[in-house]
Amino acid sequence: MSAISMTKRGATTAAAALALTLSLSGCGYNEFQSLDEQVNANWAEVLSQYQRRADLIPNIVNTVKGEANFEQETLTKVIEARAKATSIQVTPELAKDPEALKKFQAAQGEVSSALSRLLVVSENYPNLKANQGFQDLRVQLEGTENRITVARNRYIKAVADYNVHTRQFPSNLTAKVMGYEVKPNITVQNEAAISNAPAVSFDKPASK
Repeated sequence: MSAISMTKRGATTAAAALALTLSLSGCGYNEFQSLDEQVNANWAEVLSQYQRRADLIPNIVNTVKGEANFEQETLTKVIEARAKATSIQVTPELAKDPEALKKFQAAQGEVSSALSRLLVVSENYPNLKANQGFQDLRVQLEGTENRITVARNRYIKAVADYNVHTRQFPSNLTAKVMGYEVKPNITVQNEAAISNAPAVSFDKPASK
């Protein structure tokens, strides 16, 4: 093969590569890569914050156990909720399975409810209110709940952006060819309050 033929062949290959690159860019392929990475990164942050909360719970439980006559039912519910949530095996497939994701979120919701109840009940125990270690843990928990809310909101938006790209034309054609599918998202009971962190009240319930 002559040098001229090789040069022409190389130029043709380069032109084909350039055309393919422009084609992929124009049909949304590169955007899929970016959006998918963003979804994965935000999901990892959600898991990280849930793990942070799970790691705080044993310290909170041990501190509360030191308070005589503390409401055992409330304490037990926290322990059981944490055990249930941490027993769920988190795999890359979990976020892609609507039912598995729903169960995971339900378990985490039970942890939130149990902790909120424990913290409210703790206000009835002066020794706990005066315990600096417990108060420090409470502040850490409040901060973690806020971070969980932020992480969840970012994940919800990242999945929504990805799903829009998957459905809209012409990127939906790329999705069909490349096998990109709509991802299940975290559901919330109150869409209007999605940007608000869960409120934890430490005031005693009003007497009826």
